[in-house]
Amino acid sequence: MAFDATFFAFVGLVLFLALIVYLKVPGMMAKSLDERAENIRKELDEAKRLRDEAQLLLAEYQRKRKEAEADAAHIVAAAEREAAALTAEARQKTEEFVTRRNALSEQKIKQAEADAIGAVRAAAVDLAIAAAESVIAKKADTATRDALFQDAVGKVQSRLN
Repeated sequence: MAFDATFFAFVGLVLFLALIVYLKVPGMMAKSLDERAENIRKELDEAKRLRDEAQLLLAEYQRKRKEAEADAAHIVAAAEREAAALTAEARQKTEEFVTRRNALSEQKIKQAEADAIGAVRAAAVDLAIAAAESVIAKKADTATRDALFQDAVGKVQSRLN
């Protein structure tokens, strides 16, 4: 039997495999693969736990966002109601102010009319007195003037007291 290179390669392969089996390399490889599989399983469990936690956080943030949107809507509605109330109040105050100013203006106009009527009456009385004085001065004698003067002084004294 001739030993060629194939035989020696085969013997080397058998010795190599025997050495691998003797050193328990397949067990170490299986143990290493099992550890790696366990690590991967742990990482997957951790990833699943983190995913569930992230989903819970997402749901909580979405709920908070909806609550914030609802609060914002309530705030906007309250602001609109307050603005409407302030507008109505300002309109009412403006109307009251205009009414008061109109009443005051009408009162001033009436007072000015009364003052003008009084001034016209006073001017008419002064004119009438001057005309009467002129007529009486032309037609009355001294005794009549003295009697009229005394009568007028008596009436003024009685009205003053």
